[in-house]
Amino acid sequence: MLAPKKVKWRKMMKGRVRGAESRGLEMAFGDFGLKAIETARVDTRALEAARIALTRHIKRGGRVWIRVFPDKPYTKKPAETRMGKGKGSPEGWVAVVRPGRILFEMEGVDRATAHEAMRLAAHKLPVKTVVVEREGVELGA
Repeated sequence: MLAPKKVKWRKMMKGRVRGAESRGLEMAFGDFGLKAIETARVDTRALEAARIALTRHIKRGGRVWIRVFPDKPYTKKPAETRMGKGKGSPEGWVAVVRPGRILFEMEGVDRATAHEAMRLAAHKLPVKTVVVEREGVELGA
């Protein structure tokens, strides 16, 4: 699963996820993409599940790019622990996703296969998405 090799700080404040995305809005690598249309924190497990669903459907036919990286730690206090006594220990990693961000890109497969693969991947994610295409893609390929 995706996680940073090294971070400057072990724990991070939760913060608010507001506004639209300003980077990662355009298709950069592939012909088809999965674009987020709402705000969410996407866990590393969800990203990995979506990636597996995507690659299994295309059966090693094309190429897949993951355009987001989970670089924000989230913490959790143990079960049945009283409140107080500081912040919990780091539990996992999330990627902060805002509307307009391209999450996955794909090339080397036909349109029907790409749309179905993206649909299957979207079911694994906690964010509403839409499938987008590059302008120069032909109808057949």
